[in-house]
Amino acid sequence: MPFKFETLSIPDVVLVEARAFPDERGFFMETFKQSEFVRGGIRRNFVQDNFSYSHKGTVRGLHYQLNPAAQGKLVACLHGEIYDVAVDLRKGSPTYGQWVGVILSAENRRMLWVPEGFAHGFQALSEGVMVWYKVTAEYNPATERGLRWDDPALGIDWPLRGEALLSPKDVVLPTLAELSEADNNFVYEVQM
Repeated sequence: MPFKFETLSIPDVVLVEARAFPDERGFFMETFKQSEFVRGGIRRNFVQDNFSYSHKGTVRGLHYQLNPAAQGKLVACLHGEIYDVAVDLRKGSPTYGQWVGVILSAENRRMLWVPEGFAHGFQALSEGVMVWYKVTAEYNPATERGLRWDDPALGIDWPLRGEALLSPKDVVLPTLAELSEADNNFVYEVQM
């Protein structure tokens, strides 16, 4: 199997490792194969791919879209290294308000599956970071929301301390405690 799927401390968030096939020219690897992802428990249709370039210290996030335009994200770092974070926003979840973080890099070729109902963000740990991600819903500005990257109640242990490079929009995002009903319509559903 070309993919290995590892559930993290929040079981719905999955670390995906793709198998690379190296030779004297470099390497080849599959980054997505629907049948393999279904076998790995990720049964989603991806409808949009995104790509970003970031300078060292940049924090993008923590972002999400409300239902019915909620996005699941499959995230990979194509150049450099990032610390990728997912925060559970599903009301009633045993892990509500908890986060997981992993290092994704061009070198380790790992990907992170962040399902719908989670805020997502990353910090660029090196200069010239290139991140690619597939999403399950198209971008919808009317349902776009976010959460403060440095919310003390979350206690995310970002590797690069101090000032982060943020977009003007991310600077004014609310904390988890400040989210209104209109800012979070996710509800935890027990998987059978």
